[in-house]
Amino acid sequence: MIKDNLNVVLSNINAACLRCGRKPSDVTLVGVTKFAEVPAINEAISAGLSHIAENKVQSAQEKFPRLDLKGASITRHLIGHLQTNKVKDALEIFDLIHSVDSFKLALEIQKRAVLRNKVCEILVQVDIAREEQKFGLPEGELDALVAHLSECSYVRTLGLMCMAPLTEDKALIRSVFHRLNDHFKRLQKAWSGSERIAMKHLSMGMSHDYEIAVEEGATMVRVGTAIFK
Repeated sequence: MIKDNLNVVLSNINAACLRCGRKPSDVTLVGVTKFAEVPAINEAISAGLSHIAENKVQSAQEKFPRLDLKGASITRHLIGHLQTNKVKDALEIFDLIHSVDSFKLALEIQKRAVLRNKVCEILVQVDIAREEQKFGLPEGELDALVAHLSECSYVRTLGLMCMAPLTEDKALIRSVFHRLNDHFKRLQKAWSGSERIAMKHLSMGMSHDYEIAVEEGATMVRVGTAIFK
């Protein structure tokens, strides 16, 4: 069942790429394991899923050590809000943090990364939709935070992330993704050649809107329900 679901999602990503003239290899499927139990995650990994994501540090601490990887190389993503008191643990568990949304959090990541003597790779979460219940950096503060991150020697900023509103209005969803992509391209140009600001990844799109996200330039889509339903 999970293998079939995974194949459907990959097929939809491929179709979306064809519609907009992109290569399917340019899009990474990140399986969100928030509501999945360990056996289901293992099944997905056996079926070829190589990127997994959790919303909370504590959930990853509980699940990830119990995974049966069978030699598979797995990239671990944190996609949920990260509190500063959880940064130490997050840096030990995750390979990429999608949800950096404040100067305070950036400073704590830099501090903890220095102590570990290991560069931490992150994305900046931007609040494009401007919904009160969603986290994310206000658009007006994006340039200042990126400039600050460029001075953090143990933090490497690899791109941007956003969450679209939960709505059936596809035009609204598309406009949110399009706007983040505009920021992404602008920052790519502004920071071309920088080692610490390397705009490679645009993380956007979930189970209900990942095809639109691909059409609007996403390089990473975060899909949970469509895989683990």
